[in-house]
Amino acid sequence: MTGNAPTIALTELVDHLDTYLEAARFKDYCPNGLQVEGRPHVTRLLTGVTACQALLDYAVAHNFDAVLVHHGYFWRNESPRITGLRRRRLGTLIRNDISLLAYHLPLDAHPECGNNAQIAQRFGWQPRGHFGDEDLGWLGEAPAPIRLDALAHQLAQSYGREPLVIGDEARTIRTLAWCSGGAQGWFEAAIDAGADAFITGEISEPCTHLARESGVAFLACGHHATERDGIRALGEHLRQHYGIAVEFLDVDNPV
Repeated sequence: MTGNAPTIALTELVDHLDTYLEAARFKDYCPNGLQVEGRPHVTRLLTGVTACQALLDYAVAHNFDAVLVHHGYFWRNESPRITGLRRRRLGTLIRNDISLLAYHLPLDAHPECGNNAQIAQRFGWQPRGHFGDEDLGWLGEAPAPIRLDALAHQLAQSYGREPLVIGDEARTIRTLAWCSGGAQGWFEAAIDAGADAFITGEISEPCTHLARESGVAFLACGHHATERDGIRALGEHLRQHYGIAVEFLDVDNPV
């Protein structure tokens, strides 16, 4: 605890996030919530997309009490051994008494701070439905019909990187489907839902053929790029709710 700066108990912070994000309702690939326990109180919170070593080192150097991310640790089917890079990351947290909190699918899905909600807000898209597992995929429309090449330019300007685009550049896009991160496996579901274009982070080999044969455009904008806004919005929510100091650090990732 630092002077008179606003401070919250770690347990209260975790309880609030678990409830706000409805973490318990998701069957996820990793544990959501508190992953590494540190100091009992939080005055300074660092947020970021992934709990990489660079983010942890920044937290140590700037005396943060806790780190909140979208991509944490302990993923399903990975080795449970604490060796190598995993040992270094966990050691950094434990030695410096810093907590790690992570929310994966709950942060994709949240109707306000979620990655997909934030994509809609960023581009002014009007949501009107959902598709895919846990209704994580979103359907909607742009403010007005838009050519595919103009849509791609808009995405590039906003995200600061050129999307990989499969489709007829002159096609008019009316119905959009989107899902942040690595949602390329839901392309067929987006097609079946009636989308003219599907926007996500990553692309896999089959997506090219599905786009060509269906006529539905596919735009891969980057896993990291499409998942920056959710964690940043969640941090802002906590800052407003509790008054604690919150900082977002964008550790660049071209993927």
